[in-house]
Amino acid sequence: MSHTQMHVEPAAPVDRPRWLTLVLLAFAQFMLIVDITVVQVALPSIGADLDLQRAALTWVVTTYTLVFGGLMIFGGRLADLLGARRTLLTGLVIFTLASLASGLAQNAAVLITGRAGQGIGAALMSPAALSILTMTFHGRERNRALGVWAAIGGAGAAIGVLLSGLLTAGPGWQWVFFVNVPVGLVILLLIPRLVGSDGARERQSLDAPGALLVTAATAALIYGLVHAGDAGWGSAGTLIAIGGAVLGYGAFVLTEAKVAVPLMRPQTLARRPVVSGTFLMLVATGLLLGLFFVTSLYFQHMLRFSAMKTGLLFLPVAIAITIGAQVGAHLISRVGGRVLAVASFALVAVGAALLTQVSPGDSVATAVLPGFVLAALGIGPVFVTATTTTLANVPAAESGVASGVVNTFHELGGSIGVAVVSTVAAASLSSAGVPDVGGFTDAYLASAIAAAAAALVALVLVPAGKPEPVAGHGHGHGHGH
Repeated sequence: MSHTQMHVEPAAPVDRPRWLTLVLLAFAQFMLIVDITVVQVALPSIGADLDLQRAALTWVVTTYTLVFGGLMIFGGRLADLLGARRTLLTGLVIFTLASLASGLAQNAAVLITGRAGQGIGAALMSPAALSILTMTFHGRERNRALGVWAAIGGAGAAIGVLLSGLLTAGPGWQWVFFVNVPVGLVILLLIPRLVGSDGARERQSLDAPGALLVTAATAALIYGLVHAGDAGWGSAGTLIAIGGAVLGYGAFVLTEAKVAVPLMRPQTLARRPVVSGTFLMLVATGLLLGLFFVTSLYFQHMLRFSAMKTGLLFLPVAIAITIGAQVGAHLISRVGGRVLAVASFALVAVGAALLTQVSPGDSVATAVLPGFVLAALGIGPVFVTATTTTLANVPAAESGVASGVVNTFHELGGSIGVAVVSTVAAASLSSAGVPDVGGFTDAYLASAIAAAAAALVALVLVPAGKPEPVAGHGHGHGHGH
């Protein structure tokens, strides 16, 4: 079934639209990743304008990643079913409209609903864009294109924080959302001209119950974690929510075992590389977004820094994540995934431990940045390790599902991490009275312990040995349905 011999075209003219397609898809993905962190610096302004308490502010951050992560594999399935181009354009329309609604929001309900809408759009767009990318590029070019794609993930999160500071200080926090509208419209105009239509598709069943169960279970978990910050871990609301989450995940596993075409095949999920990759991704994103959340509020609540100054202080952190990811990509084939994961988490633990020493009287340059930059430097390589070790160790036919699962945990990890640090730091984040540094140092301590524990787990869980480079040589394999 080699359909490459059907029409042979000269190579030169084909290239420009292809790389332009990559630029557009990368920009779309960049917008989705930026939106994970772009609200971080804006939170105090949003809270003041719309009169939101800590729990509501936590939901402003987590709702997007929760829905994005919970529905991402479902989005990937839709792309297989309806065609990647159609799914991408549908997601883009939803995302752009939801961004507009979020910017116009006058209360918590509209804003959080808008964030959920952005999450739905993102869950359709991200897998469809990746699917178009893998169909457009082959062999070495595909590896280069995927490299660009991976770099966007690391840099996007940090640039989101910087952008958040610039926009909040400038035209106002609403522009954190409005900025997506023109970008969305440009991509919407150009993609149909660059990407061919999808053509006929084979009928497959869609596992909607599975997608809803995993999203609902994670929502219950996050609700329980956030609720614990105000009502305590032993309160009825907290225990019911966390119990509900456990039951939801149980029901999800049972559903997946019975459905004809499940979202996540239990066999794939049970593979050690997939378990290891999802664990690394979950913890790394949880630590990254948790540290972003708590440090952004520390700068603004505790130190009374402007949004602009806060955003600029995140610039070295952005650079550190990007450098970390690049170094990780070079080192992984030399030292192997296990060594890299353990060393990286150890670095994050040291960075977070340094942050536990912060006190409002100290200079930020000596008290906050060294630990923060060190932690960011350690998180970069974990992302690379998570993706590389997973995809190098699963059969080609399962690589789409496996990468979908790992990416799902990228988003869910962020939601859970923010919920946890928000709860640990709750005492310092309540708007009543003068903020106290104790909650912030507790949150940093929790991050340090989590990173140290993750290093120990990685020592046992991450497959030893050096991953084979995932090259584009698997032409005929794994495409037979």
